[in-house]
Amino acid sequence: MKKILTAITLFCSMAYGQSGEPYQIYTKEGKKVSYEKMVKSLSKSDVVLFGEFHNNSLGHWLQLQVTQSLGAKKELVLGAEMFEADNQEGLTSYVRGEINEEQFGKDVRLWNNYKTDYRPLVEYAKSNKLDFIATNVPRRYASLLFKKGTAALDTLSIEEKAWIAPLPFPYDGNLPGYKNMMAMFEDHNDENLPKAQAIKDATMGYFINKQFKAGKLFLHFNGSYHSNNFEGIVWYLNQYNSSLKVSTITMVESADVANFENDNLGLANFIIVIDANILKSF
Repeated sequence: MKKILTAITLFCSMAYGQSGEPYQIYTKEGKKVSYEKMVKSLSKSDVVLFGEFHNNSLGHWLQLQVTQSLGAKKELVLGAEMFEADNQEGLTSYVRGEINEEQFGKDVRLWNNYKTDYRPLVEYAKSNKLDFIATNVPRRYASLLFKKGTAALDTLSIEEKAWIAPLPFPYDGNLPGYKNMMAMFEDHNDENLPKAQAIKDATMGYFINKQFKAGKLFLHFNGSYHSNNFEGIVWYLNQYNSSLKVSTITMVESADVANFENDNLGLANFIIVIDANILKSF
């Protein structure tokens, strides 16, 4: 596993700055921008949402590079969709060195690609004594909402509700992202599907705001669809704390990273176009 990560790192390090780069960064207006300028801009934010493709190995490499670069400029708090709120105790115990990695794997529900894609971020937090926040709603509660509607969440215990955005959570079914979900899945003629997505966005936004510390930068990792077009988590952060300065990164794949497609305009503050042939982690 270490050999694979080392090979990816060496490849990306050599490719950056050469012609035929494996990725190119653009602003939301479609203008090319350097990595250094992107980091400088992001460092002025309160919250940065790094939208990813879960299986893109270069994207995960870039997440670690951005984390290290921002960490050199500002004290960080890290957080991620990949950890559910009821696993916070285990995650905190590990990054504080109170339990070993074997116990960590027993105490926390880790994604199948944790070791290749997210472990470097957790280890960075551990090495630098940073807080790492489990922001996502426990999957079983999003599933409950999907199957039985929002009223089903009212039946949860006080302890269980502590792992979810406060109820009733705000929801705008007219947001394009949620409307598109309804259009894509015509079999679902009610709003339980987009609301199941929204409870994830709401919970992530809620815990990011709750754990935000003035003077620090909260760097959060999530699927790109949770923050693209400044919707999803961004919308909820604005509901919970409109004073936060939020910046977003997203990634898209293309056969020609030097060609910015108009469909990607406005997706995020910074859009990383990655070669479509890049290695996938799964």
